Amino acid sequence: MPIVHLSRRSLWPVVALAALATGACDRQSPAGEQPAGAEKTAEKAGPDVPLSGTLDISQRGKAAPDVSFKDPDGKTVTLAAFKGKPVLVNLWATWCGPCVVEMPTLDALAAREKDRLVVLTVSQDMQDLDKIAPFFAEKGFKNLQPYTDQENNLGFSYQTGVMPTTVLYDAQGKEVWRMIGGMDWNGTRASALMEETLAAKG
Repeated sequence: MPIVHLSRRSLWPVVALAALATGACDRQSPAGEQPAGAEKTAEKAGPDVPLSGTLDISQRGKAAPDVSFKDPDGKTVTLAAFKGKPVLVNLWATWCGPCVVEMPTLDALAAREKDRLVVLTVSQDMQDLDKIAPFFAEKGFKNLQPYTDQENNLGFSYQTGVMPTTVLYDAQGKEVWRMIGGMDWNGTRASALMEETLAAKG
């Protein structure tokens, strides 16, 4: 996957096209500035047409960032609180079409692997926090909780530039890999990528 410097606003069209190619959203742009058709592309994908993100193992072995975000009760928390079991951290936003498409598969994954894996869906909505609870209620998620990161601390730490970005940590809080772009978390590819980590003891 080519490296794109998102700080240059003049390069936004290139970033937008790259994001669409991986089933992702340009996280540097407000919702209203996402490329035309992004939401429709995501909706058309649906559960019967698996999204396929880009696997990145360049950060393998790196400790989880020591930054804070909010739990569903509004209390400050860090990833260190979840050590002891593998953790899958998913960065998403209500306005990101591919994020919305993959969320039901994350909910199913959380149910299926509840004894071996913690799934954290952390919203990167900066100005639309009031939309998160209604979104969860509408979708009827049974196994996901609405964590929030209004300051985008995790997003800035990961520096992928797009959403969704999903990072797998082992039980010791070390990164295993990250998936940049949408993913079908019910698919065989996702299961194969996670199995070694989930099968490890301690």
